[in-house]
Amino acid sequence: MSEGFRFLGPDQPVTPPRLDAPATHRNRDALLAALRPLLPKRGLLLELASGTGQHCAHFAASLPALTFQPTDPDPAHRASIAAWCEGLSNVRAPLALDVMASPWPVAQADAALCVNMIHIAPWEATPALFAGAARILPAGAPLILYGPFRRGGAHTAPSNAAFDADLRARDPRWGVRDLEAVAKVAAEAGFGPPAVTGMPANNLTVAWRRLA
Repeated sequence: MSEGFRFLGPDQPVTPPRLDAPATHRNRDALLAALRPLLPKRGLLLELASGTGQHCAHFAASLPALTFQPTDPDPAHRASIAAWCEGLSNVRAPLALDVMASPWPVAQADAALCVNMIHIAPWEATPALFAGAARILPAGAPLILYGPFRRGGAHTAPSNAAFDADLRARDPRWGVRDLEAVAKVAAEAGFGPPAVTGMPANNLTVAWRRLA
């Protein structure tokens, strides 16, 4: 995650193997509100690049009729996910999943969620994400992304431009993505047009639905 980790959270003491991404405390309720009308009432939600597991734990506690399948390629993250989600009966054990590795270890899902990933991964991860989601989602099911995006070839705020410059300095393969370029990839993978929700801190929640 781009925000960094620490072991002491503002809500409660955090001890290993739990990791704490401070931004999750600020964005989790707004993101949950955006997700509620987009997600199915029941079924399996696949979370890609679950990071610390804090979002998964918060959403699963608030949406008990959904079953959550968290995933992450990093074993330290998977340990943190398991720790944060301990005691939640609607959360499955975290799986190792790299979106660019095929096949995915999940054969089907009713929705997919990916928070703050595509800007801290090579561009190739974006078409791999949509191709993988297209294989496992039925018609009408959503793939939902959250994070910063450029729109119309421009950043939506100076803070996003600064964040983009920092990302590219850390790894030239990273960077805030153009929403239009992502939508083109989505269409090529068999998804409809994006539904965009503005979020705090100049982020967006963007949902695509699998076409028949």
